[in-house]
Amino acid sequence: MSTLIVAALSFFGFILAYHTYGRWLGRKIFRLDHEATTPSHQLRDDVDFVPTNREVVFGHHFTSIAGTGPIVGPAIAVFWGWLPALLWVVFGSIFVGAVHDFGALVVSLRNRGQTIGEVAGRLINPRAKFLFLMVLALALTVVLAIFGLVIALIFAKYPQSVLSVWVEVPVAILIGYYVSRRGGNLLWPSLAALGVMYGAIVLGVYLLPIDLTQLLHVNLLTPTDMPADATWWEYYGNAVVIWTVILLIYCFIASVLPVWTLLQPRDYINSHELVLALFLLGLGLVVASLTGAANLFASAPAVAENIPLDAPPIFPFLFITIACGACSGFHCLVSSGTSSKQVDNEKDAQYVGYGAMLLEGALAVVVILACCAGVGMGRYERAEDGSYQAVAMADGSPMVGRASWEARYDASAGWKKFNSLGNMVGAFVDGGANFLTAIGIPLRLGLGIMAVLVASFAATTLDTATRLQRYVLQELFASSPVTKPLADKYVATGIAVGLGGLVAIFAGNSPGAGGMLLWPLFGAINQLLAGMALMVTIFYLWRRKIPVWFAVPPMLLMLFLPALATLWNMFNGDTAEFIVKYPQLAWLGEFFRGDTGFFWNGKYLLFGFSVGTLVLQAWMMVEAFLMWPKAKGILEEALPPLGSPANAEAQPAEYAAAGGQN
Repeated sequence: MSTLIVAALSFFGFILAYHTYGRWLGRKIFRLDHEATTPSHQLRDDVDFVPTNREVVFGHHFTSIAGTGPIVGPAIAVFWGWLPALLWVVFGSIFVGAVHDFGALVVSLRNRGQTIGEVAGRLINPRAKFLFLMVLALALTVVLAIFGLVIALIFAKYPQSVLSVWVEVPVAILIGYYVSRRGGNLLWPSLAALGVMYGAIVLGVYLLPIDLTQLLHVNLLTPTDMPADATWWEYYGNAVVIWTVILLIYCFIASVLPVWTLLQPRDYINSHELVLALFLLGLGLVVASLTGAANLFASAPAVAENIPLDAPPIFPFLFITIACGACSGFHCLVSSGTSSKQVDNEKDAQYVGYGAMLLEGALAVVVILACCAGVGMGRYERAEDGSYQAVAMADGSPMVGRASWEARYDASAGWKKFNSLGNMVGAFVDGGANFLTAIGIPLRLGLGIMAVLVASFAATTLDTATRLQRYVLQELFASSPVTKPLADKYVATGIAVGLGGLVAIFAGNSPGAGGMLLWPLFGAINQLLAGMALMVTIFYLWRRKIPVWFAVPPMLLMLFLPALATLWNMFNGDTAEFIVKYPQLAWLGEFFRGDTGFFWNGKYLLFGFSVGTLVLQAWMMVEAFLMWPKAKGILEEALPPLGSPANAEAQPAEYAAAGGQN
């Protein structure tokens, strides 16, 4: 019953918050206006700016912000105990994350759908725009590298998920054409598409798993195991690298298509998939709790005691590890990059901006319970015939409860061995599948359902992030005559995909590991973006003499914690690589390791990204501090009239539809 009680209280808190705090923000702070003309009507081009039913926008927005973030983050954070993770998810979602998402959406709606970085240039100063866009470009490069890696790992580890994920693409395109060109209703075709997806899951699980490792006979040896005369294919020809390349090619195509072609129908289908998966998980959770199979208190510690010495401290890293699910700066990119261009009525902003974040918090709660109570229901190993056999204890009894959880979250192995992306995604997939077995779904099929869920949402976030990176790069390139040719839609998209691919495939110590190299920075940049977006929202309200007290503490929290975590990442880690390369400077590593507990970790790319992030953050904060006393009650410069030459010059092509450009 403990599992069920925790879930019920959390969900009740989210519902209560939406109808009280969320409503207060919409009415008293942001003052949503039913009569206001939204950017989707002002700049309608039926490519990026498309007035859309709020249910469809909600589906796009939620699936784009969710991705694997609220899965991977909580799956890692329960290492410190499920209670701190749960508290941060619930209260962070309500008072930090949802406020951040809601504010970014409203500010963009009131500024013709501009990204939050573009708006910062007018609310603070032009340098703030450049700084914000640079942080956005940096963050999105990391997002593309990591989320591409997540999907590639899912495809490599759970090949039964491949068929269903790719079948969804042509089905979504057909639905998009049907709805946009024929004027059909989106609901019933998307439900039929959901049925096709689940049929493909069954085929993928039992008949047609697409395993590139076997299909292409790729070599999965690590570079250190490779012979000196290894060929290029032997070195780079692993399933993760191949899937990453395929996914990035897909992202290029998907992100330059009109949103009605693939983005909206696919996201709508995925929103139904999530609703169905959450329903099944919730039902399984209830049954497993009532029957005693799932016991949160008996499966995992509320607050962990045996933390390995090489693990980062719970403060600030709990708040950095769980970004999506509590608060994530990536959401401001979705709010101001794509969702604000589709919202039909300003009143829909609370439903889309505040409501979607609370639903993501609910998903994170389910992930926490799956990674604790679900994992505690049992541990299984895959046999050669594709079936799964229960792992037994030394006395022959099934491995369940705390023993099963500790086998997955093995503190004795050290933080680095434990903290692998595949291991953490696997914790949710395995725990969620255990919940599904409580309602009679076979474990093998349950694993397929969970793997497809993770891969589908990561793919949605990946192609949305590519589109957003295109917007950001276009804004940067369009600001100078020298770089203006690079602002072309296809050129900017190619650069976005290329940068993500270079980091993902070539930046790490092994092919395809670049995303993992930058994983420690992902959460910090995410929260830094959140702090900067909250800063822009505060300036918007401050210039209109609207109270800002509710947003200042979240902003300070999201600026201070990422900086602290980034500094820890820069100066804590394994000195082995550094000492091997430069033995004459080994004393330097020992010096930093000593009294201060800080030392260089030898990961130069991570260090460089971290330095750049901190410099940009500090500069942005200085600019905001200098502008703060001058801004109260003084409205920012108005946007040029629609269709004017000044407006066409100031806006990238996708913003200039009203001026006759596209």
